Amino acid sequence: MPILRAIPRSAQRYESWANGAGSTSVLLREPDGEDWTVRVSIARVDHEGPFSDMPGTRRVLVPLDAAMALRFPDGRELRAARFDTLQFEGSPAPAGLLPEGSTRDFNLMLRGDARGEVWPRPLVDSMMLPAGEGLRWLVYLPSGRARMVAGRTTLALEPGEAALVAAGDGAGRVLVEGAGEIVLVKLYA
Repeated sequence: MPILRAIPRSAQRYESWANGAGSTSVLLREPDGEDWTVRVSIARVDHEGPFSDMPGTRRVLVPLDAAMALRFPDGRELRAARFDTLQFEGSPAPAGLLPEGSTRDFNLMLRGDARGEVWPRPLVDSMMLPAGEGLRWLVYLPSGRARMVAGRTTLALEPGEAALVAAGDGAGRVLVEGAGEIVLVKLYA
């Protein structure tokens, strides 16, 4: 049966950006230290400016409140509407542009052999997350209400909260039900 671990707001740590221009709320960092290979966070972006340079880091970013654009030193630009995804390398660092004003952004950062995917989506009624060896899910709820069920374990999520789903003994699935918006992160061992 899969194991559910809550990540309430009270367990999320606020840390300064590497470039000192803002702060982020860390949902998950593995291993927990400077040599992490997986990091998931939410950043508040109120002003346009440079991102932190993060060599060897692959990034997936989801603007949660408003559109965002990234301008790289070579002049290339990537744009994403609210609740879309931007995928890019952490170096050279782009400048973040806010065509519709400030936003929060959801960040998945991967180093080394770490692998993961991000899916922002509406949550309407219910959906199943498959469980399997070497597969984990992080579920973040930007808005609405959700309930997760794995066997006899039930976990309620409020806006700004997250949960980590890890494989347990045997196969099983996790039911996610509610209404609102969720960001799903699929992490591979």
